[in-house]
Amino acid sequence: MKILAVQNRMGIGDTVIFLPFIKAISKKYNSQVSLLVRENSKAAEFLHQTNYINKILILERDKKLSNKHGGFFGTLNLMKELKKQNFDKIFIFNSSLRFNIIAKLSGIAEIYQYPLFSKTDQHIINTPKKFLKDKLNITEIEDPEIHIDDETISKSVEKFNIDRNKINILLGIGGSGPTKRVPSKIFIDFMEKISKIKKCKFYLATGKNSDEQIILNEILQSKFKDTCLPLDDLSIREILPIIKNCNLSICNDSSFSHLSAALGTKTITLMVDTPIIYGNYNSKMFPVIPDGEETVKHHTSGKDRINPQKIFDKALEILN
Repeated sequence: MKILAVQNRMGIGDTVIFLPFIKAISKKYNSQVSLLVRENSKAAEFLHQTNYINKILILERDKKLSNKHGGFFGTLNLMKELKKQNFDKIFIFNSSLRFNIIAKLSGIAEIYQYPLFSKTDQHIINTPKKFLKDKLNITEIEDPEIHIDDETISKSVEKFNIDRNKINILLGIGGSGPTKRVPSKIFIDFMEKISKIKKCKFYLATGKNSDEQIILNEILQSKFKDTCLPLDDLSIREILPIIKNCNLSICNDSSFSHLSAALGTKTITLMVDTPIIYGNYNSKMFPVIPDGEETVKHHTSGKDRINPQKIFDKALEILN
């Protein structure tokens, strides 16, 4: 059986959040599922070994890169490509009439989709849960799960000289926007506290954005330089086994928080300017919110109010 799932939200985080629903479909039909996702989901970088995923198909609708599937002729292109795949079923995690028409003209016999023209108030978790319950009577949804094989994990230990006698901690210091990036001094304060009682190695995960690089360099210029390994020159595929070898991750609301938790590494999520659901939907996530707040939402602007003592206390709770 050939099954396609369409998840056209942008970014790594949203793709990871939808993995439990893809896995549930796979279990229901005892068949791998192919994904149609945007290029910036980077899905091929982190799902290449995940056993419930078959193919990754890229939806090219970015005018800056490729608009192969945009507009009328793009619709025809996508329809032709899907028709060649001979899918038996399609699950469309959106309310787009365009995708419904494409699925029908591609000759896919069974089409399952969110209610058409109902884009408003679609909850990132509850809407797909209801979708699978209504369509397939699936009621049990597991945590997101990304697979990495043992050989890849072992090779990473050798390549990056990972000492399993130390506490290996991923610090996800990057973030998709300036309001989500906790200042370096808060990470350094935590590093000071944890290093007094445990031998640690810190892996610094961030992108090449200039503001993120400032945070990275501030940490590398601290007294913890020799216990840090920056990961900004590595691909996501190379970073995944490093995360898998970590005892703990501490991440801003970023792609690394989602990837880390989906790999099964317990992850402290520093939630400062995004709805809390993005930092607690996985049982491996342990959110820390700004001092003075009872929850977090857009425009909370709490990056300077994350308490390193709270991070430290939560880290000890997890490690012990």
